[in-house]
Amino acid sequence: MGKRPTSFDIAQLAGVSQPTVSRALRGVKSVNAQTRARIEAIARSLHYAVDKNASSLRSQASNTLALLFFEEVAADDATINPFFLSMLGSITHASARAGYDLLISFQQLSGDWHVDYQDSRKADGIILLGYGDYEAYRDRLDHLTEQGTHVVRWGAVATGPAGITVGSDNRGGGEAAVSHLTEGGRRRIAFLGTADGRYPELEERYRGYRDALAAAGLAPDARLQVDSITDEDAGQQAMEDLLRRDVAFDAVFAASDSIAIGAMRALAGVGRSVPGDVAIVGFDDLPSAQLTSPPLSTVAQDSRRAGEALVAQLLAHLRGETVDAAPLPTRLVVRASSGG
Repeated sequence: MGKRPTSFDIAQLAGVSQPTVSRALRGVKSVNAQTRARIEAIARSLHYAVDKNASSLRSQASNTLALLFFEEVAADDATINPFFLSMLGSITHASARAGYDLLISFQQLSGDWHVDYQDSRKADGIILLGYGDYEAYRDRLDHLTEQGTHVVRWGAVATGPAGITVGSDNRGGGEAAVSHLTEGGRRRIAFLGTADGRYPELEERYRGYRDALAAAGLAPDARLQVDSITDEDAGQQAMEDLLRRDVAFDAVFAASDSIAIGAMRALAGVGRSVPGDVAIVGFDDLPSAQLTSPPLSTVAQDSRRAGEALVAQLLAHLRGETVDAAPLPTRLVVRASSGG
């Protein structure tokens, strides 16, 4: 006796993904008519029958959205990126205006969160914030989208097909920050932040850094780039590492405000003044950026607009609508740390 055909069999024969087959057989309008007709014809030829009980369960709406915060590894404990916390109010308000409850959960990246929220049907859709090393957890993101789970995440918009992504113009923001420094006469500008695919947002900020150096006729110096995650202790360690390299620098573009604040602490520890000896610009415009001494110049991300966009994109996804992935604009905020 042959095995019962599955939607994965149809997907292979039709040359599409399994979620596309599922949407086509449910009549979702986002699947074009030609693709739907091909899928339906293959389903008929295989005598494929939709499991109506399972389909009914899947279609039951909870009227709840899930917001999953993820830990960031720190020296003392797991923490949540302060910028993600700043989105919480706007995400809550936007969900309520749309008639949805919001389930907020703090997750450990080592757990099976990607299975839990798919199988338990706790929520109609998921917003992901702060999922850590992108390369390490890409498989889990792919798992969710391949199974048809409605997922929107915050990140670098151009990082690939793992769900719908909402994010800021990280590259443009990085370019604006470093252009500000070069226009102020700084020529030896360091970058503190991971500059590879593991943290795509930081990588985009690094690309903006290089764009601005090139526009100013400056060549990047590999000795002036130090990896750092977005944490104050990590920023301090990155600056201490840079100082040990005994390479000249007169400015720093930090990939986050937290990194910048840690770097300023390290500079104060060795008697280097900001901005006299070293000008500094961060990224995020956290409330703490105004409380440093001197106040921190930074690239502002609009946390209110970001939270609203995350909810709007997820609701559009739930309705089967096409989603616009254009990055949100950023804004340079000049304060005393950069000599502005």
